[in-house]
Amino acid sequence: MNLRPILYVTGVMLLILGMSLFLPLLVDLYANNNDWKIFFICIVITMFFGGAFYLSNAGYATSLGVREAFLLTVSSWLIVSFIGALPFWLSELNLSITDAFFESISGITTTGSTVIEGLENVPPGILLWRAILQWLGGIGIIVMALSVLPFLKVGGMQLFRAESSQSEKVMPRVAKLSSAIAYVYVILTFLCTIAYHSAGMSLFDAISHAMTTIATGGFSTKDGSLGSYNNYAIEITAITFMIAGSLPFVLYLKAAGGNIMPLIRDVQTQVFFAMLIGLIVIMALYLATSANISIFDALRMTSFNVTSIMTGTGYTSSNFGLWGPFAVHLFFFIMVIGGCAGSTTCGIKIFRFQVLYSVASVQMKKLLHPHGVFQAQYNNKPLPTGVAGSVLSFFFLFALCFSVLSLLLSMTGLDYLTAMSGAATSLANVGPGLGEQIGPSSTFSGLPDSSKWVLCLGMLLGRLELFTILVMLSPHFWQR
Repeated sequence: MNLRPILYVTGVMLLILGMSLFLPLLVDLYANNNDWKIFFICIVITMFFGGAFYLSNAGYATSLGVREAFLLTVSSWLIVSFIGALPFWLSELNLSITDAFFESISGITTTGSTVIEGLENVPPGILLWRAILQWLGGIGIIVMALSVLPFLKVGGMQLFRAESSQSEKVMPRVAKLSSAIAYVYVILTFLCTIAYHSAGMSLFDAISHAMTTIATGGFSTKDGSLGSYNNYAIEITAITFMIAGSLPFVLYLKAAGGNIMPLIRDVQTQVFFAMLIGLIVIMALYLATSANISIFDALRMTSFNVTSIMTGTGYTSSNFGLWGPFAVHLFFFIMVIGGCAGSTTCGIKIFRFQVLYSVASVQMKKLLHPHGVFQAQYNNKPLPTGVAGSVLSFFFLFALCFSVLSLLLSMTGLDYLTAMSGAATSLANVGPGLGEQIGPSSTFSGLPDSSKWVLCLGMLLGRLELFTILVMLSPHFWQR
């Protein structure tokens, strides 16, 4: 296995991370907070190792093979998570190594679960660093979904190899594709910042929330999340840009080139909106009838919270764990849906449900017409060979990993609802769970350290689409 390209790319990522650390350093300097010294130390460490990896392998980096690509994907996310944890561990928050790593991996995987309480009193540099981690993680997963996962044929992502290759005719290298995506990503973040600031947020809060909204991460600067503002304009802004972060970014590139019709005609996008609207209406009707509130208030509460949980963002405007048993059960299933492939969202993702439905529909037709010839389709085209099996394998592994994580969390002493929702929210990278310990109005700080490490594993598994990590556990992966 050739490690040089892996070290080279890791060095580039560490250099980017090191440069990102300058922003919270400057913020803490402006706020006269001593944590700027911590960020300076972290910059020195990160830039040293990043520069060493980059310079020592710059002339030897070659194209990646399949095994190198798997190893690079897993190692880069782990290394960035460990480096990202240093400011939390060394800061005046006095977090343990476990809590610091939990906060970091929750940020970089755009999960949004937190162990920090009293966010209003946390130094501004730390708050901004949390937002930066999620922002970097959001663009990282888009680039990975468009360039690496289709190549590795992970969980049916090879279905989008054709779409990424169409972009590559104009932008032959992944670097150019990444820069084009980054351009769209920055513009959306800028527009979201303006919208939040215009709606009443301070400039610092607007920037921080814009980063975590576009990344569908959900870290906030307030303990009560966006519900602390009680501002309808802010909620509308959040809904708009959470949805924007949940749509395929490759279609944004086509729209920027003057062709907006693929974004409108994309079946995955259409199903995403249909499911989102349907779930909002169902939840609003239930809330209006069971809680005896106006349909307008019910729509306001459900449209925000359903969008937030379905897209995996994790913002909350109210404690939906108190809406009743039906709402709790429905939110449990909403957690794992996710948005579109090639977006910043997480979960199972819409296209896999479409493929599963198409395959099941074909099987039912074959039962009724044994001699008929039927073809499973996606986006009005026949499914390429191997996609159906890959998607079905993903569903199986998702259920298996969820079951194992739930059992492991139960072994650490968590109750049934906390263990089940904790496994779901970590594996789907959503953020809040259900129940009193990890519900929408709580944090994960009260959990045992063993539970937090299990949840960290779940976050990484979910963000890297399961196969990317599990394939490395096979002895065949390490054989020549």
